[in-house]
Amino acid sequence: MNYKKILVAVDASENARRAAEYVGEIVGESPGFEITLLYVVRHAERDLFPDDKSWENRKKQEKEKAKYVLSELKTLLHTYGLSEDTVSTRLIEISNFSIAQAVMDYQKSGGFGTIVVGRRGMSKAEEFLFGSISNKIVHYAKNCAVWVIE
Repeated sequence: MNYKKILVAVDASENARRAAEYVGEIVGESPGFEITLLYVVRHAERDLFPDDKSWENRKKQEKEKAKYVLSELKTLLHTYGLSEDTVSTRLIEISNFSIAQAVMDYQKSGGFGTIVVGRRGMSKAEEFLFGSISNKIVHYAKNCAVWVIE
């Protein structure tokens, strides 16, 4: 694994922004780093919507929001001195699948040596009921470093 190849798993939260800022501060203008901002969108089930049009509209809104966040965070990383060719973005859309698993699969297939993720700050009860993406990544990630930013 290449530890200078960093995968930053993001969403629209403030902690994801802090994770990107942290990477910018640590890596800055240092040579040899590759940063990929990864946003995994897990779409809601079709049966939660009254019709296909409502469901498709929601999916489109989620995708547009993800693209906006990726663009904003890429621009943010450029302010830390990371060049255009150093930072890339990737949007993955999933349905009945774990976001944490999607991040780990992408990490493995891309040969990333480092995963950076923001911790959302769930309560213990929420974490027990819904799980935590950052906890799952820390627990199941193999052959890579994991930075959890709060």
